[in-house]
Amino acid sequence: MAKAKVAKRPTRDEFVLEEIGNQLTEAKQEGSEIVLTVWGVADPVRGLIVGMDSRTGKVHVERNGETVKIPFMDIMQVNYPKD
Repeated sequence: MAKAKVAKRPTRDEFVLEEIGNQLTEAKQEGSEIVLTVWGVADPVRGLIVGMDSRTGKVHVERNGETVKIPFMDIMQVNYPKD
C-alpha cells in the first residue's frame, strides 16, 4: 500500500522568517489581536499571543478561552484583524 503524498511546506528565506518573528514579538508585547495564516490549516487562526516557546518552536495563541500551540515554521503570514 502506497503512502499518501503530503504537500511540503513552502520554504521561506531568513528575512521573511525574521519579519514574521518580529511581528509576533510586537503583537505579544502590545497585547494585540492577530490573524495567522497557518500552513495546512484551512481557516485563519485569530487570537492573542500568550507565549512563545523557543525550546519547542511553538507560538501559543489564546482564542475563545483555549490555547492553541502553532509551530513557528507553519506560520505563513501575520495580519491584524480588519474589524
